[in-house]
Amino acid sequence: MDSTPRIAPGGRRELGLVNHGIAAIAGRVVGGPRPNIFTTLGRQRGLFRAWLWYSGRLMPGGRLPRTETELVILHVATTRACEYELNHHRRIGRRVGLTAEQVQHAGDRHWEGWSPREQALLEAAHQFVTQRDIDDIAWAALQQHLDDATLVEFCLLCGQYDSLATTLMTLRVQPEG
Repeated sequence: MDSTPRIAPGGRRELGLVNHGIAAIAGRVVGGPRPNIFTTLGRQRGLFRAWLWYSGRLMPGGRLPRTETELVILHVATTRACEYELNHHRRIGRRVGLTAEQVQHAGDRHWEGWSPREQALLEAAHQFVTQRDIDDIAWAALQQHLDDATLVEFCLLCGQYDSLATTLMTLRVQPEG
């Protein structure tokens, strides 16, 4: 795949003052430059802010514990081979409490270190991304651990990061630095 961005990250003129400010704050929070995800997606000004709000409701504001949210995101990113998502969420996963081993094995739903709950999350996330559905066996395993509202959120979380991986790879958004 070509590594040249299809849409270059924008500056203040392309992003507008609000989105430029959001990108600058995000850079300070992560201890680096403005994230290219923000400076690229921010070119669609109003939709970017709506996407940020929606994304924030899933992560970090969702019902799943942060470690589990990051585990699901890492599995989706690994399954989709989205390096941009992987780079960011490996760091975030460690920051919220995933061990280095868990981060390393996030793409391996058969790793023996997972709890039954983590195995259910990873299997369901894998099926969601690869089959665009979750079979009855995996759904029943997931239902043992999540209530109805969290099951809905789980599907939206998987869909959000699957879609984001597609967008990032299609736009050829490059890692910072």
